[in-house]
Amino acid sequence: MGEHTHHDKHEAHRQLIARLGQCAGDIRRLTAGLDEESLSKRTVAGKWSLKELVCHLWRLQDVFEARIENLLAEDNPAVVRYGDPDGDPEFVKLAARPAAESLAGFFNGRSRLVARLEKLSPAEWHRPGRHSDFPHFDVHFQVEYMLHHEAHHIYQMYQRHAPLGKLPH
Repeated sequence: MGEHTHHDKHEAHRQLIARLGQCAGDIRRLTAGLDEESLSKRTVAGKWSLKELVCHLWRLQDVFEARIENLLAEDNPAVVRYGDPDGDPEFVKLAARPAAESLAGFFNGRSRLVARLEKLSPAEWHRPGRHSDFPHFDVHFQVEYMLHHEAHHIYQMYQRHAPLGKLPH
């Protein structure tokens, strides 16, 4: 019985990993066949372009990956809140690069993160950390948080893409 429950819990982790792949697929589709000009165009005035959204997701993927490594390496480490994305000098640096580079960087980072998560044991998924906003913070929570955050921005990407033409199937 105990073994069965243990297996089911790890199934939830496998599903999170699968969703990371699906999100990456959505982002690939929402940026496919668009040139630098289209990707950089702010189709909604005052709101991020597709390229800026990709850079934000790339930046956060790096932040979250570093947090996960910290949770795995240390016992119950303090997790530093991520501040204002617009005021993040690292984001500004990424957004200044060509969109093709940002996309490649994001997808390479995603492959690396997925490969890392695939190797984790159920116990490692539940390595805790201390976050001022979230009383029950661990690797699992961080990955799930990342997915919900990404889904929100993928929805924005879908809206920002609409003025640029029909989406590829």
